Amino acid sequence: MKDLGLVALPDRNRPEPLWHQAEQTLRALIANGTWPEETQLPNEERLSQMLGISRITVRHALRNIEESGLLRREHGRGTFVRSSTVIAGVRGLTSFTQEMASLGLAGSSHLLEACITEADETTADALEIRLGEPVVRLRRLRLGNGAPIGIQTAHLPAALVPDLVELSPQLTSLYEALRSRYGVLPKEAREVYRVGRVPDGDAELLGVPAGSPAFIVERITFGADGPFEFAVSTMRGDRYEIRAKLYL
Repeated sequence: MKDLGLVALPDRNRPEPLWHQAEQTLRALIANGTWPEETQLPNEERLSQMLGISRITVRHALRNIEESGLLRREHGRGTFVRSSTVIAGVRGLTSFTQEMASLGLAGSSHLLEACITEADETTADALEIRLGEPVVRLRRLRLGNGAPIGIQTAHLPAALVPDLVELSPQLTSLYEALRSRYGVLPKEAREVYRVGRVPDGDAELLGVPAGSPAFIVERITFGADGPFEFAVSTMRGDRYEIRAKLYL
């Protein structure tokens, strides 16, 4: 096990709660590569000694990080740094890049296709446009920390985003380009999750056998003037989770 390097340790003289400081310290160790994927963390007693805090405080910090998807606990074995995983559930409306950053992952995309095509019935209904109206289709491989997570195909009305096809190879964030170049701001989105399988054409790109379990995610994103994006994503079942808190 590597030492704690140069990360800041919890300090009782600081105003933030110790559990929050401990959480930030542990997150930093994961983010800076001191604890890479699949590293087994020291046990709670050892962590409490290393951080100079109680085991209860350590447990609180670990639980928060586990709930965010960066750690996994295996009964009888210990706590491990997870491989790149997206945790879906109640969250803010953000771009893929922002969502990855919030999970401590470096998000990136590889453009697979960018073209103008005609809206089919499903796309036209989702975007509230006429059947056959021109739409921009962007197909991208989504990665977290360089590992494939999913493939997303997004459709946007071509009249709303002129030159997007030409710009797409340079895009790092679609939502940022929509905001800065076209003045389109996302206000809300609706998502539907279905259980499915990775089709033959996507299996090699995702690094899994064809037919592997997957989540199929349909998303319609709305701006001030109505829907502007209809996206369908195939997400690896072993790197995508849905979590929710239930209340009485």
